[in-house]
Amino acid sequence: MNLTEQALPYVRAISPYQPGKPITELAREMGIPVERIVKLASNENPLGMSPKARVAVEAAIAGVERYPDQFELIAKLAARCGVDAGQVVLGNGSNDVLDLAARVFLAPGRSAVFAQHAFAVYPLATLSAGAELIATPAKNYGHDLTAMRAAIRPDTRLVWIANPNNPTGNFLPYAEVRAFLEGVPRNVAVVLDEAYNEYLPPAERVDVAGWIEDFPNLIICRTFSKIYGLAGLRVGYALAAAGVADLMNRVRQPFNVNNLALAAAAAALDDDEFLAASYDSNRRGMAQIVAGLSRLGLEFIEPHGNFVTFKVGDSAAINQKLLRQGVIVRPIGGYGLPEWLRVTIGSEPENARFLEALEKAL
Repeated sequence: MNLTEQALPYVRAISPYQPGKPITELAREMGIPVERIVKLASNENPLGMSPKARVAVEAAIAGVERYPDQFELIAKLAARCGVDAGQVVLGNGSNDVLDLAARVFLAPGRSAVFAQHAFAVYPLATLSAGAELIATPAKNYGHDLTAMRAAIRPDTRLVWIANPNNPTGNFLPYAEVRAFLEGVPRNVAVVLDEAYNEYLPPAERVDVAGWIEDFPNLIICRTFSKIYGLAGLRVGYALAAAGVADLMNRVRQPFNVNNLALAAAAAALDDDEFLAASYDSNRRGMAQIVAGLSRLGLEFIEPHGNFVTFKVGDSAAINQKLLRQGVIVRPIGGYGLPEWLRVTIGSEPENARFLEALEKAL
């Protein structure tokens, strides 16, 4: 008998996560020099990492023979977010934190609710825990909170919400999110994924960490992979009620965030200048790409993160034409959007290169 047949059936049924194509992979496939390839597929920061984080990483190398100590980063996050240290959970990227929430609250015989066209890790985390996934139809390519509330069943123990949403870029006004929380049973955890929160205009941001006292079933997830430019170091975090955070820490792998990532994240929190530069670069790049897509007559979803999702018809064919020109974007047919592509906001030259390649591909 094949050993794989002894694996749990719900594990065997999972479709693996497909990351954005690496630059080196395209170079091997197409024979294109690495330096001629532009990658705008994985929502990475074109400015790189914070200079303060780089210095901190270089200093931390001297201590890599020691196991990590999360104390400093947790203390900084708690102070910045206005919560107790016991309410912070660190993860090996925010994907790790999402998985921790699923492991705490989901199991066979339970269900989780998520929206059509939402982040692929939500169904992965749900199904890997053996729970049933309830997908609600999208509303204008984003979350329909009314439909999601109606989909909650007696066996539902978790709801996934991304704000802004990936891969579509939709944004839910926080007044609507709070109204949704008020209608959710308190025995159902609500994971609010704010991976792109720092890209929102200040007027649209809300201090949702302060909501945890009113909604102890709320789990907020954030990451250092996007605006902080630390995607390769893998560090994210959750904010939750102390009891929930304690449970997540019980199933967390010991030392799940390495020394270099901890040092970089702690330093990045202090680099307000880099954060402001990244925000400004993203706003300018977004305007550049939106203007280019409009000039080409392409439909796109109003962006609220550091990417734009746009409609091209035969996205597989257009994507291949872009790849042959050394430009990597993200196909999102697996999200139920076979006619659409997603492009990360890059530097000004990268954005121009993408628009030029797209015009040729069309």
